[in-house]
Amino acid sequence: MTNRIFSTLCIATASLLLTTFPALAHGEVGYGGGFVAGFTHPILGWDHVAAMVAVGLWGAFLGTPAIWILPVVFPLVMALGAVLGILGTPVPAIETGIALSAVVLGGMIAFAVKAPIWVAAVIVGAFAIFHGYAHGTELPGSVNAFAYAAGFVISTGILHLIGIAFGLLIKWPAGRMAVRGAGGLISLAGVAFLTGMA
Repeated sequence: MTNRIFSTLCIATASLLLTTFPALAHGEVGYGGGFVAGFTHPILGWDHVAAMVAVGLWGAFLGTPAIWILPVVFPLVMALGAVLGILGTPVPAIETGIALSAVVLGGMIAFAVKAPIWVAAVIVGAFAIFHGYAHGTELPGSVNAFAYAAGFVISTGILHLIGIAFGLLIKWPAGRMAVRGAGGLISLAGVAFLTGMA
């Protein structure tokens, strides 16, 4: 029975993460309204989705207090990155940093890296700057910046919660394998983003 559940979870995760949709979050097509535009920006880019789900997964994998600290650190630092993007402060290799966030965070889960909480927070925070910067530079000129920021912070939180919910499967041996497998798939998706294959 646990093998069937594990197989189903692996197939579902693989299907979700390896579906090759364009990263619409980095296009010029916008959606009207500040909150709606901000809310949809992270969830329409598979590179953002992979990394943000990975933050929740890794937090759940590390346990308390990481399960709630990492999903708080990410959006706080992401908001700082968004301000840098809005101000036009030069930050190099944004797309590379976003892709690497999926590679590294997924790898941390896949290899069951039990980093100290401060190290995990620094890693998550560093990658949050790239994600936030992308949100900030793509802020549509006609929208309310505060509403836009509130939208992308809320959708980021939802993606973290999805990762945490899946990550709670680590309580069972098959679930632990499924979570580590999901980390591996996220890391592979990051490689695909990095090489332009996704």
